[in-house]
Amino acid sequence: MQLIYLVYPLLLIVLFWGAKLERIGSFNEEAFSLKQMKAIQGFVALLIMLHHCSHKTSASWIDKKFYIGGLDMFVEVGFVMVSFFTFCSGYGLYKSLKTKPDYLNKKFILKRILPIVALAYIVTWIFLPFRYLLGEKISGKQLFYYLSGIKLSNPNGWYVCIIPFFYLCFYLAFKYCRNEKVALTIIIAFTVAYQLLGTAIDHYDGWVGGEWWYNSIHLFAVGIIFAMYEDDIVSHMKKYYIVYLIGGVVLVFGAYRFWQYARGNFSYYGETWNAPDTILRRRITLLGDALFSFAVVFLSFLLVMKIHIGNRFLDFMGRITLEFYLIHGLFIELFCFSFTGKLKSLYYIKNQELFVTVVFVLGIVSAWFLSLLNNKLLKKT
Repeated sequence: MQLIYLVYPLLLIVLFWGAKLERIGSFNEEAFSLKQMKAIQGFVALLIMLHHCSHKTSASWIDKKFYIGGLDMFVEVGFVMVSFFTFCSGYGLYKSLKTKPDYLNKKFILKRILPIVALAYIVTWIFLPFRYLLGEKISGKQLFYYLSGIKLSNPNGWYVCIIPFFYLCFYLAFKYCRNEKVALTIIIAFTVAYQLLGTAIDHYDGWVGGEWWYNSIHLFAVGIIFAMYEDDIVSHMKKYYIVYLIGGVVLVFGAYRFWQYARGNFSYYGETWNAPDTILRRRITLLGDALFSFAVVFLSFLLVMKIHIGNRFLDFMGRITLEFYLIHGLFIELFCFSFTGKLKSLYYIKNQELFVTVVFVLGIVSAWFLSLLNNKLLKKT
């Protein structure tokens, strides 16, 4: 038996250590609080790390001599994990809008968008020396592309490339539209337009790398919608909780089946075999992704309404989520079989358990230092 399978019970321990199950008839009144959502995002960040590790050990497309297995279930579900981030982002922005005076002032961009962009560039620039030292030939033009972000030096940096645009869309829509429903409509239209544009572009044909750039962003709008009508929605879910719970389980299984069918029969990669209906195929596949990610997030928060999660570790992870998300990929690339798929890595750790452990430990330490730097940046803005 591979020791890597111990990661599954360990994840359950991390998630449920210190958890409290609400008695029948009562609910977790902090289910949608900032602290609870931070804990959820901290846990999801771990899952995303395992998703990225699985691409170097358990993915079907890697060379057989590097294939180990054990993390197979994480290979294709990264977009589901990111959907938690996009949902919480949309939800958090609207809740802050309603609870913080003058939230959409001139400092919104400085305090909400600039720190994300700055952190993305910092991690991008951390990647650059390793690219050079490990043998990548970087021309002046290529250096400009990396430094500016036109091309990603950090392969996992796509999320922080797109989320600032959605923050900006939120800012403009709610600042200049007196009618909140009109503002919401603008955000939904922007989201749909972005996804339709993404499906019209071949992989790496331009700035957008592939479907992972757009197949989870719809939950941003869903988070805003939920926040807008939270009282009515939560009240109704509490009243008919069992019905919603059963419906949530059925929805997850049904959406999963459609997701598998769509990916297996249509695919995002029609351009690889010159499919005449490539764009339509991508959009059907996107529909499967959208339904499945929505179903998982929906069911997860239904469960959180009855299970209060949280412990010191999850609280800590919740404070360094973005930093961990951005930096852990550096150590995956340094210690897997190939750095960014093109160069010889610093050192290939063949033992999968050790590989995951090293990525986790170095990722945590680096994320903590980055969070200190980011906090200083926040104080100066």
